[in-house]
Order: sequence, then C-alpha cells, then structure tokens
Amino acid sequence: MLLLILGLLVFFAIHLVPTSPSLRQGLIERFGEGPYKIVFAVFAALGTALIVYGYHKLQINPGKNPILWDPPSWTRHVAFLLMVPAFILLAAFLIPSRIRTKAKHPMLGAIKFWALAHLLTNGDLGALVLFGSFLAYAVYDRISVKHRAAASPLPGTAAGPLNDVLVVVVGLALYGLMLYWGHGALIGVPLVSA
Repeated sequence: MLLLILGLLVFFAIHLVPTSPSLRQGLIERFGEGPYKIVFAVFAALGTALIVYGYHKLQINPGKNPILWDPPSWTRHVAFLLMVPAFILLAAFLIPSRIRTKAKHPMLGAIKFWALAHLLTNGDLGALVLFGSFLAYAVYDRISVKHRAAASPLPGTAAGPLNDVLVVVVGLALYGLMLYWGHGALIGVPLVSA
C-alpha cells in the first residue's frame, strides 16, 4: 500500500502545480519552460510507475489489501456503461471536434467516468485509494479550471460533424479493444470470457 500511496502523492503533487497559475509561472520564470516540462514529465512518469507497481503488488498479495465490501453483480453492468463515455471523451481529447469543444476538458471527464466505474466494481482498499484519488483529483481540477478561468488546453478548431462521428467511432473502437482484449492483456483481469 505504501508504494501505491507514494506514487499517488508524487503523481498528484506534480499535477497540482498547474492548478496554481502563479506557482507554475514562477517555476517557468525561474527555471525555464523546457526544464519545467522535463521535471513535470519525469515526476509524472515516476508517479505512474509507482502507482502501477504498488497496485500490482496489492493484487498479488491479497492479505495486504483488505476487502471492504463485495460489490453486487449489477455494478459490473453499470461500469461497462460508464466506460463508453469515458472512451468517447478520451477520443475527444485526441481528436478536434465539437464534442471536444463542448466537453472543454474531455480528459478530466474521461478520468471521472473511469474512476467511478472502477470504484463501483472493486471493493478492496487498494481500489478505493487508487480510483477514489483519481476521482477526487479530476473533480478538484475541473473546479479549479473554472475558478482560474483557464482556457481549454486543447489546440485546434472545432471541426464539423464528420469529426464528431470519428470521435464516437474511435472511442467505441477503443472501448471494444479494451473490453475484449486490452483489459485482460494489460491489467490481467479479462472482462469478457471467450
């Protein structure tokens, strides 16, 4: 649990810097934009690695990861539904579209849907810490964006309806890939039995 918590602290500490424009600007003025971005990327990667390794260790050592509740089977179906908009918003983050413009910060929306879906279907302490942290961060960051009047960080103009269709198709394709192959291959938990 310690590695997971350490990873979350490192990951969120560096991601909280942009929520304070004066702190971010002060660091850029003092060290330069290039070094700031390099340090940001290194800490984000280090945090991610610690999160993945720490959570993996909890899954293979169930004695160190107590079960807090046994989620009912219907939560699995709700999670499958919540992951559809998560993947569409992820695609909207990558592809200029009217969906991306309307969502304003589609990655934060994708994180909220992803975290909520996984909180519903996992009853262990490690999952509560991991997914609860990401949900809390995404909610905080979205509120922070409104208060600091930050513009959408996504460049590019809103494209026409064809790009909206592309966003939905790519999102659904990513969803299908993760559902039928990726979750089992990458996470070790197959979602659909063959």
